Amino acid sequence: MTSLVPENPTSLVEAAAAVRTGDTTATELVSQCLERIETSDGDLQAFVSVQASDALARAAELDASAATGRFAGPLHGIPVAIKDIIDVAGLPTAAGMSVEAVEATTGRSQPAACDAPLVTRLRQAGAVLIGKTVTTAFACFDPPPTRNPHDLERTPGGSSSGSAAAVAAGMCLAAIGSQTGGSITRPAAFCGVAGAKPSLGRVPCAGVVPISEHLDHPGPIARCVADLAVMLDVLISYHPADPTSRNTPAPGLTASLTGPGRPPQLGRLGGIFSDRAGSEAISAVDTAMSAWASAGAETGNSELPASFEEVLDHHRIVLVSGLAANHRDHYPDNADRYPPGLGGLIAEGLDFRMTRYIEARRHQMQLKADILQCFDGYDVLVCPAATGGAPDTSTTGDPSMNAPWSYTGLPTVSFPIGHTDDGLPLSVQLIGRPDGETGLFRAAAWCEANRLAAQTS
Repeated sequence: MTSLVPENPTSLVEAAAAVRTGDTTATELVSQCLERIETSDGDLQAFVSVQASDALARAAELDASAATGRFAGPLHGIPVAIKDIIDVAGLPTAAGMSVEAVEATTGRSQPAACDAPLVTRLRQAGAVLIGKTVTTAFACFDPPPTRNPHDLERTPGGSSSGSAAAVAAGMCLAAIGSQTGGSITRPAAFCGVAGAKPSLGRVPCAGVVPISEHLDHPGPIARCVADLAVMLDVLISYHPADPTSRNTPAPGLTASLTGPGRPPQLGRLGGIFSDRAGSEAISAVDTAMSAWASAGAETGNSELPASFEEVLDHHRIVLVSGLAANHRDHYPDNADRYPPGLGGLIAEGLDFRMTRYIEARRHQMQLKADILQCFDGYDVLVCPAATGGAPDTSTTGDPSMNAPWSYTGLPTVSFPIGHTDDGLPLSVQLIGRPDGETGLFRAAAWCEANRLAAQTS
């Protein structure tokens, strides 16, 4: 089993602190990442394009500013990669297919004329954009060329395949992904890194190729929970060009993680989260829950509402209906250019009766209300981040552990808690209340610090 995961990798928080103390520079951080890309991406295939000269030039500018005591923001000098469904000025957005398909389905000319708002915020915070990462075709299910850095015979997951693999392989210190089903959490879990899906509408989707607008969530992938907090503090914002964007108060996640924090109240979920998860994933969460209880957390079982039974079926209807609506003018005449999985989803969506979509949307709105009962007595909910370790490269894995949270729009954080018998990462997923990122991150940071990082058997 060939591994491309570096030993003792540096976290974003550690690197940002080192830049401010002068123990390292933006140029050194970027050069290290570019060296990893140069030596390993031929095997990993995480990047669509690498902007090496631009990244080094920007790093030099930031170093000159730092030398005078001026820092751009919390990401000053941090190399960040961008999933290739997100516009970066001057670069093409191909969404895992082609710029022609993106132009035809979004109406936006390519290369991108301007940055997506989330990219603008990253730049303003001092991030160095190192390149664009591989996504599955239009962020759906067809397997990507990217491989898992823990084992090149395994999938990194999808659709944020390149973003998760690049972070795990030390090719950047954070990356932007997006999730409509399980496309942040599952790749992060398979690649052994941390992922955060914010509440629906908290990170603007303007400048992001739409999949299904009632499910789309941009979010960060990074090394640990504290790294995710720094990233989301930058990314969470309002933008009027995105109709789903909501003007909610900034959560101040990084500040909320200072201090020891109290042990959280953790509600373990059953139902599909035990029925569909494999034994190794369940065992890893069992072990983690026992460790957290021993460290002082209050733990118990949270009951899912009856309406949850249909969540996966209705999620699929909302997903493929939105996908079909976005592709209906381009797909029929270009069906042969679409990979089979994506083409099949679009065709399925085009065949749906409007009544099925309306029923699914009604169910979605009702479940968003019903799911709140799960939090009675608990700060966060707990379930596996994936059904097991990464499968082979013929698939991107099962999104059933994640799709319910894209459907209900609740925020999630995932991080590693163990390994399979084959040495592949296993992760846990914590779910927060609507717009409850602050409480979610406090609980996640506590759990991460108190996890029992033992290999499951």
